[in-house]
Amino acid sequence: MLSIALSELIQIFRNRLILVTSFIMPVAVSAYFIYQHEVFADLGSLGYIAAVVVFTVGAFGLYTTTVTTLASRRQNLFLKRLRSTAAGDTSILSGLVFPATVIALVQVVAILAALAGVSGSPANVALLAVGVLAVVAMMLALALATAGLTNSPEHAQVTTLPVSLGVIAVASWVGISGTEELAPLKRLLPGGSATELLVDSWNGGVAVADSLILLAPTFGWVIASVALASRLFRWEPRR
Repeated sequence: MLSIALSELIQIFRNRLILVTSFIMPVAVSAYFIYQHEVFADLGSLGYIAAVVVFTVGAFGLYTTTVTTLASRRQNLFLKRLRSTAAGDTSILSGLVFPATVIALVQVVAILAALAGVSGSPANVALLAVGVLAVVAMMLALALATAGLTNSPEHAQVTTLPVSLGVIAVASWVGISGTEELAPLKRLLPGGSATELLVDSWNGGVAVADSLILLAPTFGWVIASVALASRLFRWEPRR
């Protein structure tokens, strides 16, 4: 797995499109939110800023990069060649998504540290970490499912848009309006409960047990996405 991950990391730094989506876009958006943190804190809260930057990195830096990577490796038959080696399917997929996952986590940690530096530390760092990992797991699972519907790296620019924009829209909706109204709907939407968890972990004032319950809908999306990926994912291009 590590040899596959190292090879994939090299490919990421050689691909300008992935560099833009993985680094420049999420960092630029997050920097703007941090720079204008007082404005967005008045609009929602500091927890809202934390949630939206986590989902920005998750949607563009992790989800889109993973879908594009898997589609590209399928198109050039790299996936097919890897399956002819001793590596198992799980090791292959883990190696391919590992670099993008690590990069996304490093970005999230750096961005949230910068937010904490200008606005103050989060109320519950451990719960915040749990929320970030839940978002990463959900976005990876959604990426595996979407990769099964994506024929090429160019096609990924189309297939990833609904989920990328959708989870950020949900994060903004829940982060700004809260869950006092339409709570079941907001929590069941992809990213809704995770947003509430991130907001609560940063702002505080909510019991940890009540916040941990919010993990259930997120992991429900993980399970559903993995089940869909097992049916849709292809190792070779369609003929």
